Amino acid sequence: MVDLATTWLGLPLAHPVVASASPLSRSLDGIRRLEDAGAAAIVLPSIYEEEIEAEDALTLALVEEGSWTQPEAAGYFPTADTETGGLEARLETIRRAREACAVPIVASLNGSAPAGWVSFAHEIEAAGASAIELNLYRVPANIDESGEAVERRWLETVSAVRAAVPIPLSVKLGPWLSSPGHFAGALVGAGADGLVLFNRFYQPDIDLATLTPKSDLELSSPYEIRQALLWISLLAGRLNTSLAATTGVESHVEVVKYLLAGADVTMTASALLRHGPDHIATLRGGLADWMAGRGFDSLAAMRGRLAADRLETTEPLLRAQYAEMLVGYGGEPR
Repeated sequence: MVDLATTWLGLPLAHPVVASASPLSRSLDGIRRLEDAGAAAIVLPSIYEEEIEAEDALTLALVEEGSWTQPEAAGYFPTADTETGGLEARLETIRRAREACAVPIVASLNGSAPAGWVSFAHEIEAAGASAIELNLYRVPANIDESGEAVERRWLETVSAVRAAVPIPLSVKLGPWLSSPGHFAGALVGAGADGLVLFNRFYQPDIDLATLTPKSDLELSSPYEIRQALLWISLLAGRLNTSLAATTGVESHVEVVKYLLAGADVTMTASALLRHGPDHIATLRGGLADWMAGRGFDSLAAMRGRLAADRLETTEPLLRAQYAEMLVGYGGEPR
């Protein structure tokens, strides 16, 4: 029998297929479905500080408006949805999920100010989350702010949260960094126990009928694994940290590739939205069959086989585009 056990952020997992943040993990019912389907761990949708503040402000405005004239009117306001909105509702979902589920429950956090990151992290830890994913998503729209300043602020955030809470911290990164490897090492030095590579940012489109920006969400595809595959291979074995691969995991093929590159776990959301939570069993079974067919009896025996530090040369990783151009043109690229 093939042993699929792995360790991520110091947490023992039965296998490396983790359900990443999606609408499926927003409610307790959805979280239970994911566990029943076999997810090794479950990441909840990010708690956005600005979103929580806006919800709180709106609720306060509704409650206070005219309350002095009709005190009994408060009884007509709808009861807050304890599964979907407000910080307390999110925290209650964490509490109930930890009570109901045996697998690790990871809360994701996206703050806006240093105090917000720390205070929300305290609340999340107190609610019982197994770990916290720091979602460092922010468009650096200020043209007067340098990349160095942006990265310094992120490092300060990780360091502050690390000092505030004892539970494992994972940092979810985007790929647009001047030196991803160096920054990854700096994050580990600041206290990150793991890295998630890479965040998939949803950029706006333009509606030509209304001449306005619009959201156009598309689920990920297997082709999108390339960038994360490269950097996981380059970092595996060189940083003392857990590596989680995300984006593009559609079948066991992508799971296998990420693990060969050196990932400890693979995360999937789009495939589960397409096929349903039961697709987790398909991914897990496909991985086990592939390993058995290749003679691997454990995940440890195959993980990192194609990490950069175990290859004779890194040319296939670093010069892939150049090599492809040579093949395409039949000679030197022009």
